[in-house]
Amino acid sequence: MPAAPGPADGPAEPAINRRLLRDDVYVRLRDAIVTGRLSPGEQLRDGDLAASLGVSRTPVREALLRLAEAGLVIAEPGRSTIVSELDERRIAEARDVVAAMHELAVLDAVGRLTPADVAAMRQANQRFRAAIEAHDPAAALVADEQLHAIPVTVGGNRAVASVLEQYSPVVRRAELLRFSSKDGRASVSRHAKLITLCERGDAVGAAKLAFDTWHSLSPTPRPGSAG
Repeated sequence: MPAAPGPADGPAEPAINRRLLRDDVYVRLRDAIVTGRLSPGEQLRDGDLAASLGVSRTPVREALLRLAEAGLVIAEPGRSTIVSELDERRIAEARDVVAAMHELAVLDAVGRLTPADVAAMRQANQRFRAAIEAHDPAAALVADEQLHAIPVTVGGNRAVASVLEQYSPVVRRAELLRFSSKDGRASVSRHAKLITLCERGDAVGAAKLAFDTWHSLSPTPRPGSAG
C-alpha cells in the first residue's frame, strides 16, 4: 500500500513562486551584508538564517552560493560560510567594471529619458541629500541606487543590467563608507550635474561624468575623510 502523502508529496510549488522566494532571500542577505548588518568575518549558518527569515534551508543555500559568486561571502565545502572582508583589489576591479557599465547605460539613456524620469532622478537626489544631512549612510545608499537605476532601466541594455547585478554589491560596500564620510556631500552636487547634463541631452558629457563618479570611488575610504 502506498504511503500516506506528506508535505513533500503534495502539489509542486509553482516555479515562479520558488524563484521569487529565492531572489527575495538573496536580496535580503545581500543588503544585510552591504549595509553592515551582517559584518565582515561573521559566520553564516544556513539553519539560523532560514529560521530568522522564515524559509527553508534550500533558498538560503542557493542565496549563499550567489553571494559567494558576488564576492560577498566566503564559502568552503564542509566548512563554515563567513561574510567576506572588504578587499581592496576586489573592490577596485568591480568598481572599474561598474563605472564602465554606468557610462554605457547613461550613453544609451540620454535622449530617451522623459521629463518624468528626470524628475524622478531629482527626487532621488533630494532623498539622498536628506539622508546625508541626517548622517544615515544606509538611506543614502538606497537613494543613490534608485537614482542611478533610472538610466540603466531606460537604456534597456539587459547585458549592462546583468553585469551590474553581479558586480555592484561589492562596490556598494565601499560606497557605504563614502557616504559615511565628508565626500558624501560632494556626491549631491555630482548627482545634480549628472541630472542637468541628462536633461540637456548631453549624452557624452553625462556618460563621462557617470564613469568618473563611479571610478573616483576609493576601495577603502575612511569615515571622516574628504574622499
